[in-house]
Amino acid sequence: MTVRSAVELVLAVAAAVGCVVSWIVSRSTVVVAPIADGEPTTTSISYSAPWLLLAFVLGTLAGVLFVLASVRVCSSTRRGSAGASAPSQPTRVQ
Repeated sequence: MTVRSAVELVLAVAAAVGCVVSWIVSRSTVVVAPIADGEPTTTSISYSAPWLLLAFVLGTLAGVLFVLASVRVCSSTRRGSAGASAPSQPTRVQ
């Protein structure tokens, strides 16, 4: 694992945590007035659009960073194992 892939994984986890936090903050409970006289009041959940946008952006960023980090880890692992047995220059067949 390279330093860059480790940093990408840490940033992906931080973005995922930020996504969860902003999603939780975006919700608020509001009291809805009754429609007819004598009916009880009800509650509803209201979402804040800026917090939801931030949650979607952070979720997307976390996914992209996770994919990039996993590609770097897989390619460095393959390169490390194949590089030991394979020649550095391709051979020409005549």
